[in-house]
Amino acid sequence: MIRVLVVDDHRIFRAGIARLMSDESDMRVTGEAQDGATALALLRSNEYDVVLLDINMGTRNGFETLAAIRAEHGRLPVIMLSMYAESHYAGLAMKSRANAYLSKDVGTDELLRAVRHVASGGIYVPVGMSFTTCGKDNADAPLHETLSPREMQVMLKIAQGISLTDIGTQLCLSVKTIGSHRTRILEKLTISSNAELVQYAMRHGLVD
Repeated sequence: MIRVLVVDDHRIFRAGIARLMSDESDMRVTGEAQDGATALALLRSNEYDVVLLDINMGTRNGFETLAAIRAEHGRLPVIMLSMYAESHYAGLAMKSRANAYLSKDVGTDELLRAVRHVASGGIYVPVGMSFTTCGKDNADAPLHETLSPREMQVMLKIAQGISLTDIGTQLCLSVKTIGSHRTRILEKLTISSNAELVQYAMRHGLVD
């Protein structure tokens, strides 16, 4: 039996995944978490075979949660989910050592197929995609896919209007380090201000 932990801040979505898997003979949702901190607490006290992890959650987004999962549970299969199309986050998800990235509008059959595949130790590439599409040497990829996972975390927080001081507190980093990340982000995105960063993030569907 594949034991699945669903991490998403929408209760209805978690319930839908649980109902979907209850019809399958080989998998069950055995844990639910509304945020990254709760997910990590559950992982420390329970056994799971696959984590379904939403990217867009509160103060600790999916990439931050994935980094914490990798630090404590290095090989646990993680499928990252988002409302945005694969092209927005797929490359970063793979660089962050996710086992798969799926848009939330994916068909149920493909979601179940991905769960089974990563549970067996594989990396799942959605239909119509390739490792090149997922950010491997893709010259046509958007500029934000050149960011490191940490830079992406910082970028999203700046785009959400969080101050550098508060970002440093949340990530347990100095303001100077956050400032250095900001400088590299602006250089990689070829922009010059926080206002342009916000416009870039909104234009590419990275923030609401």
